[in-house]
Amino acid sequence: MHMLAVLAYGATVANAAATPLTKRQEDLLTDINVIQQYWGQVSPYADNAENFFGVNDVGLPDGCQIEQVHTLQRHAQRFPTSSMEDGENDENFASKVKNFTSANPKAAFMGPLAFLNSYEYIMGESYLTGIGAATEFQAGVAFWNRYGRTLYNSSIGQVSFNASDLGAKPVLRTTSQSRIENSQINWALGFFGPSFQFTPDPTLSSFVNGSLFDVVIIPEGGTENNTLASYDSCFNDDEPLVGSLGDYDLYPYIAKYLPAATARLQKYAPEGFTLNTNDTYAMQSICAYETNYIGSSDFCPLFTEDEWTGFENTLDIEYFYDYSFGNPTGRAQGIGYLQELLARLKNQYIASSNSSVNSTLDDNGADFPLARPFYADLTHDDIIVSVLTAMSFDYFREAPSLSQYPPDPERHFRLNTMTPFGGRLITKVIGCADADPTPVHNHRTQYYPTQYGYDPSNASHKFIRMRLNNGMLPMETIRGGDCSYRTDGLCKLESFLASQDNAYSLSNYDYACFANYTITSPFNGNDYDGTISESTPGVTHG
Repeated sequence: MHMLAVLAYGATVANAAATPLTKRQEDLLTDINVIQQYWGQVSPYADNAENFFGVNDVGLPDGCQIEQVHTLQRHAQRFPTSSMEDGENDENFASKVKNFTSANPKAAFMGPLAFLNSYEYIMGESYLTGIGAATEFQAGVAFWNRYGRTLYNSSIGQVSFNASDLGAKPVLRTTSQSRIENSQINWALGFFGPSFQFTPDPTLSSFVNGSLFDVVIIPEGGTENNTLASYDSCFNDDEPLVGSLGDYDLYPYIAKYLPAATARLQKYAPEGFTLNTNDTYAMQSICAYETNYIGSSDFCPLFTEDEWTGFENTLDIEYFYDYSFGNPTGRAQGIGYLQELLARLKNQYIASSNSSVNSTLDDNGADFPLARPFYADLTHDDIIVSVLTAMSFDYFREAPSLSQYPPDPERHFRLNTMTPFGGRLITKVIGCADADPTPVHNHRTQYYPTQYGYDPSNASHKFIRMRLNNGMLPMETIRGGDCSYRTDGLCKLESFLASQDNAYSLSNYDYACFANYTITSPFNGNDYDGTISESTPGVTHG
């Protein structure tokens, strides 16, 4: 995010002409459970239905069981960041209100805006909220219940990981950023369960003495290699007209969908206080952040459902063109974690790096252990988006419209289903007795590992299955067709590995991150397939 450049551009489009009202713009939406589904990457976590992404058969076949799980876990609810379209715009609006009410004590906002007469902006910046901590705690509990029980063949009534179940301690990874590390702590509290054992332990001794797990904290914020914050080492991401294409695309869309709301709310403002679309956009943003901090906000009931869909689309636009197929560095920013995932699947260390991988950490068993039942890596929303891009998951190669309002509700690239607060990309290794097990249509709870005929001694056929926020990912949409032969989202391990053979070359990492190039028309909604080369149209080089 590049505040000054975006601010300057946003100021030129904040008061564009109004677009006609649609029928759904006539009634204000007041149900917070519906409203919060339109908050993109700042939506609270909710499971997708298992068949949400189009996988028909979601059960685990007979003779199969999950043998290893990798979770790429996003941090949970946080305060706004300092970027213009996020916290800075919110603060600007709050200051505008405060300055006006202080200078004009007899002037009054009316009706639904009356609360602004005594309003105080209460946001911190960037760090995890209490609700976010609770989200991560629940994520750790859910991971134990869904995967840990069968991975460790838990005993009856076992509510969390028990260190006596396995000799080697799990290793969790996080960045050094406050909200990421605090998310890791709370996820671990849920998974390892020191606060809800049969015999209460108010000191949480098993948690704090290091006996349950180890943590690798990867520095974030400089230029070091870090697959969980890969923009640090991809220098072109810091170039506004490369790394922030979506930020620039966002503001014209605000001017397209918010004029009617701005005019409607202006009626309740005192004389001398003029709202613009950046202000009403801030109201929507503050609604989301206050709800993620204290559980409610008086800004939330001010908008129609269509206006909330417009808000969601701005965020989808931003991320598609900053971190996904719409950005030349999209693949490069996800390739590092993908390389680590593939290395773990192959039981290989990474001795040297050609990406954001920190090979000093990934070349040894202490920091990068192999053949473990599970891996948990705490990260950011954009990393999950870029990893899916680096994998060539073409299901998500569907650019949000820069002009359609209301946006298409059936579009595939929707952040609230991809990277909500506490979102998670799960990669499972599944062992099966048969080379082509019969798909099972309905979900089946796995009460114990061998319930449906699984026998680890003859489960020689290995498959990959992936979930995004509980929804089964359609592996057949990985480009190339290596995983296109089943209806249940299972892909043979060797086929999945083959599907990623050219992932690094497609990223063109060194060129995307370090070359000197200029995008000649940066705001035209171009799909770069997440990469760039000297032959990419619309780009000058050198």
